[in-house]
Amino acid sequence: MTLSPNHPLMDGRTSDSPLITAYRGGTPSRRPVWFMRQAGRSLPEYRELRVGTTMLESCLKPEMASEITLQPVRRHDTDAAIFFSDIVIPLKLAGVGVDIVPGVGPVLDHPVRTAADVAALPELTDESLDPIREAVALTVAELGSTPLIGFAGAPFTVAAYMVEGRPTRDHLGPRTMMHADPDVWKGLMDWAADASGKFLRAQIEAGASAGQLFDSWAGSLGLADYTKHVAPASSRALDHVRGTGVPLIHFGTGTSELLGAMHDVGVDVMGVDYRLPLDEANRRLGGTVPLQGNIDPALLSAPWPVLEAHVREVVAAGSAAPGHVVNLGHGVPPETDPAVLTRVVELIHSIEP
Repeated sequence: MTLSPNHPLMDGRTSDSPLITAYRGGTPSRRPVWFMRQAGRSLPEYRELRVGTTMLESCLKPEMASEITLQPVRRHDTDAAIFFSDIVIPLKLAGVGVDIVPGVGPVLDHPVRTAADVAALPELTDESLDPIREAVALTVAELGSTPLIGFAGAPFTVAAYMVEGRPTRDHLGPRTMMHADPDVWKGLMDWAADASGKFLRAQIEAGASAGQLFDSWAGSLGLADYTKHVAPASSRALDHVRGTGVPLIHFGTGTSELLGAMHDVGVDVMGVDYRLPLDEANRRLGGTVPLQGNIDPALLSAPWPVLEAHVREVVAAGSAAPGHVVNLGHGVPPETDPAVLTRVVELIHSIEP
């Protein structure tokens, strides 16, 4: 895969941006920051725009998805936009029966649990991703020199939803399947890897300057299971977007013990959740990997002196790594005061890189 000459990384729009510079291990002009789930529930303009529209509809209307992606950049002056979508969008576009139920999350019409279920899964076609490309193109045209980060769910997290049929706390179904039915598990993981890989590829082709693979549920796994039953599929997903020069980021929650294995699937940057200090993450990764993270979202509602001290600690710990992009150690809670996020961005930008 090669980028077109008018891609933002190729024509110079984003190649020297603070975000891309930090992802590549350089010294940025200002300390870069963006927030996971920055586009969405905490913003009043988002809630107003979404009235009368389901989550899946809002992801698949290019103009709406683009506007939601842009809202936090306008409001907070973040150093990146993260494409507004959902990890089950590739399933929906492929023709899998899935909906996002308010207060529950993704719910499938039919869980995928047998060899026949896997064999019946439809292929995600290139043409079905046109709404994604359109939304990205609209967004990139508005962002100018601010990079857009593409995103996709990692195969384990996608497969976990598919096996359980809905969100669960302990993911017993997929964890059982990988041992009890390893061939069925591999078939499902290969399907999920290709779906997520194509989804991410469409975003990068259309102008995203970086790509992040989210493995929300990998923290339920031990290292041996992750390495044997999950890492190969994550690597397969990323194979769809390798060789472009686009920085690739990997993030999971509760994955402190998996950091090295998650990096080894072939990414440039590791996202670190709030549980592990960045200087320790840097030590575990050998001091060679740019990091992203890891303000504790719980502290966004703490008194400002407490939050400010925490942010400064995160920045100091991150300075041990060869590059650091400030982020949360998980997503923005929906009850967060947007003014607090703006103030955090201003604080981070005021600290010399």
